[in-house]
Amino acid sequence: MPKAALLVMDVQRGIVERYADDAEYLPRLGTAIAAARAADVPVIYVQVAFRPGYPEVSQRNRGFSAIAGSGAAFSTEDAATEIHPAVAPAAGEVLVTKRRVSAFSGSDLDVVLRSGEIDTLVLTGIATSGVVLSTLRQAADLDYGLMVLSDGCLDGDPEVHGVLVEKVFPRQAEVTTIAEWTTSLP
Repeated sequence: MPKAALLVMDVQRGIVERYADDAEYLPRLGTAIAAARAADVPVIYVQVAFRPGYPEVSQRNRGFSAIAGSGAAFSTEDAATEIHPAVAPAAGEVLVTKRRVSAFSGSDLDVVLRSGEIDTLVLTGIATSGVVLSTLRQAADLDYGLMVLSDGCLDGDPEVHGVLVEKVFPRQAEVTTIAEWTTSLP
């Protein structure tokens, strides 16, 4: 029988602020987190953060070099990297820090999952076209079973979000809603 974990990716103060248009997102995501906890499904949080001075950011990386040039944004010392308090980890829940877009890149996520004998990932996070897409692709290559909670993901471009959850993700993952997933839990 598959053993799943719910991944809550990049739902950090600084990122949530940029996607504040959907006031129902955090409460919806909170419902998924509460249901996972009640069903003993591990909840694993993923955050993007960089060391002071950004030694892991290459000048050739267009996205991250812009962040590094800003001074202290998304450094490990920046409050913007904290998981949003509305969906914060409970005591004992794992927080993985990554250094790239995918939750696997520059992190120990794969070690945590394999140590817990987790073989199926339920993906949520911000942004659909960023961390969710990159993590889904890498997780598929690593032979994880995949599910995406479509309304547990946000993107700055609703059209891109729609194309991903309706056309791209179903090629490698089951796509469902938070309500459908939570009712399927034991």
